[in-house]
Amino acid sequence: MTRIIGLVRPIKLIRNFGNKLGLAWWAKIETEQPSITYWFGPFITKRSLKENMSDFIKDLSDEGSINIKHSLVRCHKKEPLTV
Repeated sequence: MTRIIGLVRPIKLIRNFGNKLGLAWWAKIETEQPSITYWFGPFITKRSLKENMSDFIKDLSDEGSINIKHSLVRCHKKEPLTV
């Protein structure tokens, strides 16, 4: 367990550095009802984003959001992450 916890900090640093360089992967998720744009990320790889995105979309759906659309974007993203 200690070994896994020790890896969290370097991964977070790499993810944040990748974001600053515009290399991080983000999901831009838009809902119609309510009319909101969410940014989900950053992720180091497109694959890891895809693996984690379904849970986020399911949570939005469970909360009553409808007509959920998403796109995968490689960019530098700052706050706000919900518009």
